[in-house]
Amino acid sequence: MNRLHQLEASLLADPDRAAELIQALGVEGELPLRNERDAVFIFFDGRDASQVFLIHWVHGLESRQPLQRLGHSKVWALSLDLPPAARVEYKFEVLRDGRTEWVRDPNNSRQAFDPFGSNSVCPMPGYHEPTWVHRDPLARRGRLERFALRSRVYGETRTVHVYLPHEYRPDKRYPLLICHDGSDYRRFASLVEVLDNLVHRHEVKPLIVAFTDGGRRNEEYGANPRQPVFLVDELLPALQARHKISENPEERGLMGASFGAVSSLYCAWTRPGVFGQLLLQSGSFVFTDIGHHGRGPLWDPVVGFVNALREDPARIQARLYLSCGRFEGLIAYNRGLIPLLRRSGLDLRFQESDDGHNWICWRDRLREGLTWLFPGYLWMVYD
Repeated sequence: MNRLHQLEASLLADPDRAAELIQALGVEGELPLRNERDAVFIFFDGRDASQVFLIHWVHGLESRQPLQRLGHSKVWALSLDLPPAARVEYKFEVLRDGRTEWVRDPNNSRQAFDPFGSNSVCPMPGYHEPTWVHRDPLARRGRLERFALRSRVYGETRTVHVYLPHEYRPDKRYPLLICHDGSDYRRFASLVEVLDNLVHRHEVKPLIVAFTDGGRRNEEYGANPRQPVFLVDELLPALQARHKISENPEERGLMGASFGAVSSLYCAWTRPGVFGQLLLQSGSFVFTDIGHHGRGPLWDPVVGFVNALREDPARIQARLYLSCGRFEGLIAYNRGLIPLLRRSGLDLRFQESDDGHNWICWRDRLREGLTWLFPGYLWMVYD
């Protein structure tokens, strides 16, 4: 990459200019350096280091890769081949004075957040952040209500947040979508803003969305027989008592990401005919043909369920939208399910993207999923 060569030549000629050169690139939003074929990750924080590694989550590439020092400077660099529309989250592992720390890129202001903190982001030139993920000042806002639900199956009280579209009227029936990991979808995937925008544009019909969170999340979402009881026998009646929910299963849906997608699909398979729309993102649909899955006991019920589903996929009475990042280890399992589900006669769409197992990847696919499952009149005309 010419700019890297120019930077290296400048540093070799005058190593003391490192701060000035790197700061200029960072302020201009140039770091990492990118073209249509590759990206150069550059680390510099003004201090010397003994080693620097790039930490990323692109399945298929070594996840910890060493950077090389440029000349005698304190600047380190690594070039990676990446797809033109890729989006990569990353950190640097820095070794100095016998200690190791993971840090975000100090010269890249782009960040992505999740429940564990934040990562730096490298968007390749072909990646474009959707405009509809940011609040449209003209969009009429819905509102959030919350209520406490005493769950007998889990033996505790759960807080449920409910999104009501701006046009909500108590005497009118609405479609329903129940969202697993609801707090995270609202915080990290901007789901409320997305709903406001798409409903305002008539791309998605006005609908009620119930946001639920697991208490012991992975245990509850991992093909746990108690979860369909909670969703169908406790949460759904509670929502029906508070709002006019459509009685048509084709206007009731479940959604979730990762184990939340497992929970949604498991509920639809064990209680067919209750929810007729499924939005499944990066589903942890691990299965086996022979041998053991090797992922630990938490995955045993998941693998058992997906293996059973592969034997009888027609039990599902729903339309499905599935998405997954090509940089995920789960992509092969998601791809493996698609032909099987289609052969069983299920109506589905499957979308891949050059991204990983993260909230922005899931956020960026919401428009395709919501307009496929709950199309507004504008989308039904122009799709």
